[in-house]
Amino acid sequence: MQNPPEITPVNWVMVGVLGLIWGATFLFIELALEGITPFWLAAGRIGFAALLAVAVWRWRGGRVFTTQDTAWTPLVASGVLNSAIPFMLLSWGQQTVTSGFAGVSMATVSLIVLPLAHLCVPGEQITLRRLIGLIIGFVGVTVLLGGQVFASSGDPLEPFGRLACLGAAACYAGSSVLVRRLPPIDPFGLAALSLVFGSLLVVPTAWAVEGPPPMPATDILLLIAILGLIPTAGANLLRILVIRSAGPVFMSLVGYQVPMWSVILGIVILGEAFTPVLLLAMGLILLGMCITQWGALQRLFRRKPSPNS
Repeated sequence: MQNPPEITPVNWVMVGVLGLIWGATFLFIELALEGITPFWLAAGRIGFAALLAVAVWRWRGGRVFTTQDTAWTPLVASGVLNSAIPFMLLSWGQQTVTSGFAGVSMATVSLIVLPLAHLCVPGEQITLRRLIGLIIGFVGVTVLLGGQVFASSGDPLEPFGRLACLGAAACYAGSSVLVRRLPPIDPFGLAALSLVFGSLLVVPTAWAVEGPPPMPATDILLLIAILGLIPTAGANLLRILVIRSAGPVFMSLVGYQVPMWSVILGIVILGEAFTPVLLLAMGLILLGMCITQWGALQRLFRRKPSPNS
């Protein structure tokens, strides 16, 4: 059995930043869907992100695999599962489900990735502590979102929308495991190519399902650009760096933060009502994260002995 990956303070910062970024993404998606169809929204954000990522990657030299070991099939699969399929599923699913269910579906990534990592990633075995921590965190997300999780939108396609959201979560979990198992690879190349491969799937699909690309209003184009730049291109690179260094189970903790940040931003930016249950939910989420990563936290704060002691 291999040792678990070493988790650094930088990893914790990156996971926190990702939670904040993706917590704000749902709001931008809902606003953008008012002026563009769901598949073309997914195509627009991933296409724009791919162009940016490829430009940066080529500027840095355009390397892919850094040794003689290559794995093109898993690389293509990770790109499709990380962007194209979940973007389309979420954009379509959010038309028929409540925002609460969309949020809690992202929290299931942690519960899905745990057995996958146990089977496929050395050093990421299931332990009782990890399982308890993830369950406590999931309960915290459910408490946070309250009745929205179980409320019905009334749309006849809602059951399929819920399956779409859960399918997106499964895609993210599978992609995380594939990214971790890749041989030595340039992270900028991995980020760029995963978006390119995703674009090659989502753009033709959008054209086939929704017809030629529309010309949305200027404000919708701005939203698409923001979605492509920050939560897609930038966050995709951060996600890859975290998975490659700290592992998919640690990365999956972002799923618990996303709904927490979404609610906090709703209170701060949209003036939504604050309820005391938010503090309970946040406490459960943070407790679950601490239990899950207790060993990493101990190593992080363990005092190093001085040379004179």
